[in-house]
Amino acid sequence: MGPSFDDGTSLYNFVVRDGNGVKGMVDSGLTTVPAAYTQPPRERIDKESARKHEQPPIDLSRLDGPGRDEVAVEIVRAAETLGFFQVINHGVPVDLLESLKDTANKFFGLPPEQKAVYRSEVSPTPLVKYGTSFVPEKEKALEWKDYISLQYVNDAEALQHWPIEIRDVALEYLRTSIKMVRKLLEVLMVNLGMKLVDPKIDALIDKKMVNMNFYPTCPNPNLTVGVGRHSDMGTLTVLLQDGIGGLYVKIEEDMRFGKKGEWVEIPPTPGALVINVGDMLQVLSNKRYKSAEHRVRTTNTTSRVSIPIFTIPKLTEKIAPLPHLVEKDGIAHYREFMFVDYMKNFFENAHEGKKSLDFVKNVDSS
Repeated sequence: MGPSFDDGTSLYNFVVRDGNGVKGMVDSGLTTVPAAYTQPPRERIDKESARKHEQPPIDLSRLDGPGRDEVAVEIVRAAETLGFFQVINHGVPVDLLESLKDTANKFFGLPPEQKAVYRSEVSPTPLVKYGTSFVPEKEKALEWKDYISLQYVNDAEALQHWPIEIRDVALEYLRTSIKMVRKLLEVLMVNLGMKLVDPKIDALIDKKMVNMNFYPTCPNPNLTVGVGRHSDMGTLTVLLQDGIGGLYVKIEEDMRFGKKGEWVEIPPTPGALVINVGDMLQVLSNKRYKSAEHRVRTTNTTSRVSIPIFTIPKLTEKIAPLPHLVEKDGIAHYREFMFVDYMKNFFENAHEGKKSLDFVKNVDSS
């Protein structure tokens, strides 16, 4: 007799503790959304009311030519408004992107026991973690997502410890993407008055992590979320979407393509990558750049994958608004902190919008 998904403990043990994930639950013949995954109405995503963000992708090949200044303005404007933008001609081969999506789908199609060996409690390496939802033990309603997370230290350790089924393609994705991330970060930091040779630029993307996210088909997407409302804790995130879509971003201030508080969908663009600003850039820029709140919808037609690269500072890096910006603004919106403390707080709490930034907000800041 199979597990009862109506019973919270039985469901938790099957999905989380035993490593079967949401996919294992769906593969068992699930036809309704269990109560543990039913989101309160205010957290549900209304696909019909959300408009699509129609901003064309930014052509990064122009960063190396006479159009550099114009492209830099586009990048800065995107970081200051929505905090999300798409890029093309980014230097990551399109056939590699297709291979990544295929590889992710194949990995999550493996038998549960082959993936479950990487659950955090039993994983043979701290560099690899297989799991489901975000912080299941803290969440009021679980997220409809399974994932594998690969921490990068160096090539040798990745080749030794990352799962062989996904290792090579994930490593190549990281290698080719990080050059683009460095270029984007240079543009954004120079705009804030920092010099290109400043060692802080490299310190801000010192650590990297590749995730593969899998969103199985859902009997009723209107009741669930693939990922709840949150902003990313790091510096910059690179995201590969598949062609199905489902990524929604919240508008922070009134702008020409939407009003404050509205959600817009970032539609998949063939060959493009999505870039989003993380919390550390919002802090360093003293709120000039926006670490956009975003979330993911599920589908009932086919499973979906997404593959982000998270770039984050050195754990011991001290983060605070840049002093000359504080002087100009007359206020520091955030206090100084060590990044490791921010990361610890981030992973100890369920997703709840941009609440993670409250951890470092100055009491005088509005």
